[in-house]
Amino acid sequence: MPTYVVLLNWTDQGVRTYKDTLDRADAATKALEGLGGRMKDIYWTLGPHDVVAIAEAPDDETATAFALAAGSEGNIRSTTLRAFNREEVRGILDKIN
Repeated sequence: MPTYVVLLNWTDQGVRTYKDTLDRADAATKALEGLGGRMKDIYWTLGPHDVVAIAEAPDDETATAFALAAGSEGNIRSTTLRAFNREEVRGILDKIN
């Protein structure tokens, strides 16, 4: 299943309701599972992003649907990166040779 690195920043609303962050993370995990994906891990971070999540989804469309649904609640803005593991990069390189 494809892996995605999701960089999250809290909106003003998300900061005001920071005490709900663990409940929101649990809800996001369940929502992703409902779409056939899996939340591998969630990290609350210092620096330019408030939260970083590592997720798996069946395809880009599912990952996009999840990001739109999560963002529509108004607590976060996200940037989603498709991540490739070593085996996937090997397959990409093999297509070039």
